Amino acid sequence: MRNPLQDQLLKAGLVKKGQVDRVAREQAKQRHARAPAEPVAAPEDARRSKAEHDRALEAARKAEAMAREKIAQARQIIQQQRVRHEGESPYRFSVDGMIRTLLIDDSLRPRLASGALAIVRDGETCAVIPQAAAAKLRERAPELILLDHGGSGAAPAAADDEADCYRRFPVPDDLVW
Repeated sequence: MRNPLQDQLLKAGLVKKGQVDRVAREQAKQRHARAPAEPVAAPEDARRSKAEHDRALEAARKAEAMAREKIAQARQIIQQQRVRHEGESPYRFSVDGMIRTLLIDDSLRPRLASGALAIVRDGETCAVIPQAAAAKLRERAPELILLDHGGSGAAPAAADDEADCYRRFPVPDDLVW
């Protein structure tokens, strides 16, 4: 079927019938033709970005696995190095703004105060471990250490000025609240 403009051009004698048929065939080819092929570089870029994405995901998985492994090692250290602390004497310490109480025997109190022992988080409870185990634990999961008088970095540097003022007034280590 021809369009009205082609019919008018034929009647006026400006074009021949063969020319009109050739133009109609070309238009039909254009309507039914496939889209032009995309450049070859696009799939290569897609492969490259997918590879980068896969590397990033793999790095995130490795980091997560390393974190889980360190937590598992920390739990194993706590379970193996745990010191029995059953007793009747309460030992109070501050954790996250709350005062916690741990029942210990009288022989552990001076060791806790001197820094020979440390108190760590063991799930929902607390555990007492030696200072050597606390040092290993500090490398793997420092957030599990609740109280460590012998550990490095126990007092922040900004508090040193304030602590100098109070050094003249010693507080006994056996003080029970």
